[in-house]
Amino acid sequence: MARPLTPLNAPQTAVVIADQLREYILDGSYGPGAQLSEAHLAGELGVSRGPVREALQRLVQEGLLVSHRNRGVFVVELTPGDVAEIYAAREAIEIAAVRMIFGRNDELRAHAATRLGQIVASMPALVAANDWVNVAKQDLLFHTSLVEATGNSRLVRIYSTLAAESRICMVHLENAYNRPEAITEEHAHLVDLLSGGPLERLVEAIGEHMATAVVDLTTLMARADLPGDEAPVG
Repeated sequence: MARPLTPLNAPQTAVVIADQLREYILDGSYGPGAQLSEAHLAGELGVSRGPVREALQRLVQEGLLVSHRNRGVFVVELTPGDVAEIYAAREAIEIAAVRMIFGRNDELRAHAATRLGQIVASMPALVAANDWVNVAKQDLLFHTSLVEATGNSRLVRIYSTLAAESRICMVHLENAYNRPEAITEEHAHLVDLLSGGPLERLVEAIGEHMATAVVDLTTLMARADLPGDEAPVG
C-alpha cells in the first residue's frame, strides 16, 4: 500500500504539492516506475487537479518523473548508463567548485573544510549501525555542502537535481555501498586535500571518488532485485 499523502490545509500551491511529492520520491515511498495518478493525488490532497498537474510538470522538468503520452506520469527508472551520466556531471560540477574555492581566500577554504569535516565525523557511527539511509543522506550532504561553499546559487541549483537523482539511485538499494568500510576514509581524504591541497590532487581524488561510486552502484544495481513496473499510485 502506498504511503498516504498529508492533506494540505494551507493555501494550495503547486510548489507545496511538488515539495511533498518530491520527498516521497526521494525517500522511496514512490518507487522507480511507479505511476502517479493526477486524479487520485488531487483527491488525496483535497485540491483541484490544476495545481497537481502543475506540480507533476515541475517534477518532470527536474527529471524525477517522466511523462509518457497516453500513458501517464511515472517515477524515473535509472539505468546504469544514467548513473554514469549523473556522476560524470557531479564530477564536473565538484571540480569547478573546488577550483572556485581555491581561487578565493584561505578563510573560505578553511570554513568549507570545517563544515565537511563535521559531516564526515557523523559517518562512522552510522556505518557501524548499518544505517544506510542516513549514511547516504550524509554522503550527499557532504557533496552538496562542498558545492554550496562556492556561494554560486546557479551551480547549487544545478547540483541539487543531480544529488536528487543520486539519492534515487541509492534509496532502493538496501546498502548502496559496495565497500562500506571505506566511506569515512574516502570523504576524510577529500577534506584533507581541501584543507591542504594541492588542488590538482584534490581534482584527481574527486574523479577517483566518482568513478568508484559508479562502479559500486552499478554493481549493486545488477545484484539487487529492484522494483519493476508498479501499479499506479491511486
